[in-house]
Amino acid sequence: MHVAVFLWGFTGILGRAISLQEYPLVWYRTGITAIIFYFILHYRKEFVPISRSELLRFARIGSVISIHWVAFYGSIKYANASIALTCLATAGIFTAIIEPIVLKTKFSLKEMSIGFIALIGMYFIYHFEIRYAIGIGLGILASVLSSVFTIMNKKIVNDYPARMVAFYEIGSGFIFLSLLLPIYLYYFPQTRLMPTTSDFGYLFILSLCCTVWGQSLALSALKKLSSFTTILMVNLEPVYGIFLAILFYHENKDLGIGFYIGISLIACSVLLHTLGMSWKNNRTRKQNLGNEIEIGL
Repeated sequence: MHVAVFLWGFTGILGRAISLQEYPLVWYRTGITAIIFYFILHYRKEFVPISRSELLRFARIGSVISIHWVAFYGSIKYANASIALTCLATAGIFTAIIEPIVLKTKFSLKEMSIGFIALIGMYFIYHFEIRYAIGIGLGILASVLSSVFTIMNKKIVNDYPARMVAFYEIGSGFIFLSLLLPIYLYYFPQTRLMPTTSDFGYLFILSLCCTVWGQSLALSALKKLSSFTTILMVNLEPVYGIFLAILFYHENKDLGIGFYIGISLIACSVLLHTLGMSWKNNRTRKQNLGNEIEIGL
């Protein structure tokens, strides 16, 4: 799982290295990834029949994922990888806010309080790094969309092989972006669509290593890890990404005190959220154990 999360941390670095703008970048990424997944699924014979209604559900989720990626890489292009990854770190907090609305459950005062800490952190980053306002806005949009498709996936991911779900969702995202491409080019006619040789190499690494390989490693690890351990490790993705951004691009020289205050508050909120989930899981486990003992008696 650590290797998978480390690979995911490279997405921001590769996003900055690729010279294409965010839209064509994601268009190529979804297309290459879908092709790789297709050959893996065909070789492993993991395709299973699905209904048209289920295919439409995959398509809706894939469309949200593709917009999420466009917003994320847009955040990198208009700001930098560190700010984009910091914004993405708030996804768990947005999930705690959005999930009760979607599933029609009660809001948790504790989770809302933790989310408020994260929002204060984002305010510090925005207030002191106002030159990155567009990038921060796109990063927050990417974080919100990440929460949305995570919640949408909860209702479908356990019913089908994970790789097949990823293939249909990412493939649908590619088709969705292809349909919108003429509109995008109409408003941004100067956009370059053809990648350079180095761009194509980075896109292939991004698709194969960070997406396909990273997910495969994560799926293998999930068979032996608890939910809490998994969430704790995934929360390290922005940490790895920011460290790599500093290592490769020296982004720490471009960021002021507001960024470090903000990221400290966001890190605090993520830690509190993770500890809260751990306490909740432990309490549920103890209750289940108590019920098993009563049944045994």
